[in-house]
Amino acid sequence: MAGRLLPWTTVDGRPCYLVGDGTGYVSRLADDIEAVQLDMADGLLGHAAALLAERRVTSAELRYLALRLTESLRDVKRVAESRGARCAPSP
Repeated sequence: MAGRLLPWTTVDGRPCYLVGDGTGYVSRLADDIEAVQLDMADGLLGHAAALLAERRVTSAELRYLALRLTESLRDVKRVAESRGARCAPSP
């Protein structure tokens, strides 16, 4: 039984893992959170495209956008790593 990388971290930023068969409450909660994170990333991409299409954007707006994109990319990367690990063949 392999550990699943969860879509959240400990308070000090370390990854959280779940050991199980993938059918329990925490697995379903992780699936739901991953779906929300991916939906938020999609919405943020649309917002970024619209903001960058504007001719007058302040440095504060760009900084805020960069911070949110960084957070979102970190979440999406974790989702990809988690799903990739679950798809990898066992040795």
